[in-house]
Amino acid sequence: MEILSSRILLRPADAGRAQRFYRDVLGLAVYREFGPEESPGMVFFLGSGFLEVSGHGSGRPGGGTMIWLQVRDVRAEHERLSAAGVRVLREPREEPWGLVEMWIEDPDGVRIVIVEIPDDHPLRRDQRG
Repeated sequence: MEILSSRILLRPADAGRAQRFYRDVLGLAVYREFGPEESPGMVFFLGSGFLEVSGHGSGRPGGGTMIWLQVRDVRAEHERLSAAGVRVLREPREEPWGLVEMWIEDPDGVRIVIVEIPDDHPLRRDQRG
């Protein structure tokens, strides 16, 4: 299978509220808007991928969806997001596997892991022989 493009699709209980969270609180850049003017869908840049927030969900809050976001400084993001009133599920800490992780959730209970990869972590090393 050759993947040409990909995105995560979220169908929140309140699309406008979720779009404001991802755009205004997390600060994701908007790639494009689509659909009716009174209720547009939004696609956000998500590193080398995309996050689409559109429509309305009917499943349980958060479901099994989780989002993994790598940042440069997880502790700085913790301060910024806490000040913005974001629900922090777990404060930043270094995990046994060497990544620094913090867990938050969006207004619909979707869990988001914010990750920092330390300079000395194997993911930062050239793995070519």
